[in-house]
Amino acid sequence: MPLSYRLGGLVITDHDFQLPLDHAQPDGPQLQVFAREVADPDGLQRPYLVYFQGGPGFEAGRPVNPPAWLERALRDYRVLLLDQRGTGRSTPVGTLPGLTPQQQADYLRHFRADSIVRDAERIREALGVERWSVLGQSFGGFCVTTYLSFAPDGLREAFITGGLPPIGRPTEDVYRATYRRVMDRNRRFYARHPEHLEQVRAIHRLLQQEDVRLPSGDRLTSRRFQQVGQSMGMGAGLEQLHYLLDFPAGSPAFLHGVEAAFGFARNPLYAVIHEACYADGVVSGWAAERVQPPEFPEEYFTGEMVYPWMFEESSALRPLREAAHLLAQERWPRLYDIHQLRQNRVPVAAIAYTDDMYVERAFSEETAAEIRNMRLWLTSEYEHNGLSVDGEHILGRLIERVREPL
Repeated sequence: MPLSYRLGGLVITDHDFQLPLDHAQPDGPQLQVFAREVADPDGLQRPYLVYFQGGPGFEAGRPVNPPAWLERALRDYRVLLLDQRGTGRSTPVGTLPGLTPQQQADYLRHFRADSIVRDAERIREALGVERWSVLGQSFGGFCVTTYLSFAPDGLREAFITGGLPPIGRPTEDVYRATYRRVMDRNRRFYARHPEHLEQVRAIHRLLQQEDVRLPSGDRLTSRRFQQVGQSMGMGAGLEQLHYLLDFPAGSPAFLHGVEAAFGFARNPLYAVIHEACYADGVVSGWAAERVQPPEFPEEYFTGEMVYPWMFEESSALRPLREAAHLLAQERWPRLYDIHQLRQNRVPVAAIAYTDDMYVERAFSEETAAEIRNMRLWLTSEYEHNGLSVDGEHILGRLIERVREPL
């Protein structure tokens, strides 16, 4: 039974759903998917807005000090914060002990956007909702585009922020474009903070000469240190990197900060299926490693790319190493139906950022042009995390636009 309670002036209802691991086998193994319903006390009968979190492999945020986008949403909707399968209070993935690598891979192939959308449809039916609205941030926008492809009859309207995915492209195309953005972001960082260039080179020399250990016990290598640039594409990402480098190399603050910047102990699912989330009917094949530019300098930081060596160097990922290699060689099913999108009847409003480090702007524009009933807002005003920075304005404008006639 759902549990309802009041918190900070909001009415919260916790829902647990038992759903198939593989929706093609509804009587097969089951898992739990959790969703938290948030409503204004005067809005308990408002229509639903389902929020798809960025990721992959991360649960929805908790409504403590609700973000501005949530406050704006609650004026029109009840909001369903979905802990996507494998995250949060949903059945966690962890390291899948006791399974062979093939069994791990067979399990993990069910955690992409296609399975998440099928979960949402089962939840919609269980709640007795005819149609609902959806909001997807980043990877959540990929989920919304999959929803528009395969289950549009369940949708009233759709909102996408920083998450219009590439459709039908090889994963190599995605990472070539992303590397260009990442290299530009590095140039920007060193132009803003030139004092860090020699410091970063010195840290690399230190890591190559000495055995420096992270709090987890893992060795901090040069290539792992490069990954602290994962947040450079966020609004305050360059400043976060600057203040991480403000700590003395090797100090507890520095080492804890490095590990927190791109760690996997809490959410290994992110690393395992990250490339697969771009694999629209293709094999990913460790594309980020294969297309890394040879001229990529050691003192440059990488973005959100995932590499096979991470499953050797990270103790949190090592138990999934063989499964990750199996999944990298898998030809994945299509995530999007271009023919359905071209005849889409669901009103859609999306914001895309002109200099997004994570989701290539040119590919987003290509996708937007293919989706009928799309209202695209292209802007240089925000970085990838615009929704969390100015959610009242962004979601408010998207709601206005989706209700305007084309």
